Amino acid sequence: MGIARFEDILAWQKAKELAKEIYKNFSDSKDFGFKDQIQRAAISVMNNIAEGYERKTNNEFKQFLFIAKGSCGEVRSMLIIAKELEKVHEENYKRLFLLAEEISKMLSGLIKTL
Repeated sequence: MGIARFEDILAWQKAKELAKEIYKNFSDSKDFGFKDQIQRAAISVMNNIAEGYERKTNNEFKQFLFIAKGSCGEVRSMLIIAKELEKVHEENYKRLFLLAEEISKMLSGLIKTL
């Protein structure tokens, strides 16, 4: 692996941004189950990238990247229902959805390189 630290992985950096934005956007939600689920899914993306990298083998890293990609899909799915239930403003929905989609594509690319 040519990456010195997981913090240097662009997908991890963007996943951290996604997690921060998800936390900000849903921090005032009174729907605690929904808020907890979308926040946990967002944190899972960045944490699985980090954990997989720290395993130090390409096969394990790849496995954790697939898990991160799945969590990214979960975030997108929850954003869709959040928009339909008017739990998130349209402009925030678009921005967060596109960011999650971008991260998913980055993870696919990273998986292919391993």
